[in-house]
Amino acid sequence: MTPLSILIVDDDVELCSLMQEYLGAHGYGVRCAYDGVAGLERALGGGHDLVILDVMLPQLDGFAVLRKLRQQASVPVIMLTARAAEDDRIGGLNAGADDYLLKPFAAGELLARIRALLRRAGLAAGDAPAIVEAGGIRLNVQSGRTWAGETPIDLTPTEFEILELLMRASGRVVSRDEITGVLYQRQATAYERSVDVHLSHLRKKLECHAGAAIRTVRGVGYVFTAVH
Repeated sequence: MTPLSILIVDDDVELCSLMQEYLGAHGYGVRCAYDGVAGLERALGGGHDLVILDVMLPQLDGFAVLRKLRQQASVPVIMLTARAAEDDRIGGLNAGADDYLLKPFAAGELLARIRALLRRAGLAAGDAPAIVEAGGIRLNVQSGRTWAGETPIDLTPTEFEILELLMRASGRVVSRDEITGVLYQRQATAYERSVDVHLSHLRKKLECHAGAAIRTVRGVGYVFTAVH
């Protein structure tokens, strides 16, 4: 099945890269444009099932891009911006946006809004599987519930998101920057310990289940391993 296609129009190259990797891991094809003119051209070129559009863009701002896009296309659009003013939010919706998400945002919330918009558009079939299984651990992405065999595991939303990322990449080392980017849309700092704390808690909850382990690759990151 051809993956559903998402166009991200944002001049934050690092954020685009992180979201491209995150959404790609969830079964989407993602392309990026870094200014309003290029974003409008790609959006009007078709082939995208959803557009994520920043407001503050070089050359042509997001509102102008959206107005021009809506003259020719009805593709679902999520406005993405750091501007919290109510007038900006209402302006984006009035210009034809389907949803509006403020920065900084949780990657899981963006994914949930993407899935909701695509469901309304009748396109949800392209999502990655809602059930993720590896090493005897099973995640239900829609309900946010986790089991080891038939035994429920109580995870916080952040622990669930980290575990989902690691399980979807099972056998591949996932860097701390990648995990931090998914959780907070930025790279990890040299002194940041939050990811390590969450992983420590997650390991303790999984350690009694011998079929799976999260291993540290020193200086690189973490890998989910199914133990045979």
